[in-house]
Amino acid sequence: MTKILEKTIEGKHLIYRGKPLVREGNLYCYGDMEEAHVLFMIVLTNKTIHIGENDVEVPENILIQVLKTDPAIPDHEKIAKQLNGVGLFEAFNAGLVWLDRLNNA
Repeated sequence: MTKILEKTIEGKHLIYRGKPLVREGNLYCYGDMEEAHVLFMIVLTNKTIHIGENDVEVPENILIQVLKTDPAIPDHEKIAKQLNGVGLFEAFNAGLVWLDRLNNA
């Protein structure tokens, strides 16, 4: 897990509320590595919805984690908060609340 967090953000990426939101496959990472915590989301399952004549795959079950960014902390102690969420919007919304509270404490 540490190797994922240590990757340098290169190229174009989405900025939301002044912080990078990076996606690689089913992994999403949001936040500034200079702050105490970042939001990490893993899409565990997808579901297919029908829109007109098209089938679209959307995230269904997501593991939400708020992780400590301190490199001195062992990997198994980095998880500050964790929850399985339903849907990307709900997961991201809950994760943002946790992240704001932990980084502003």
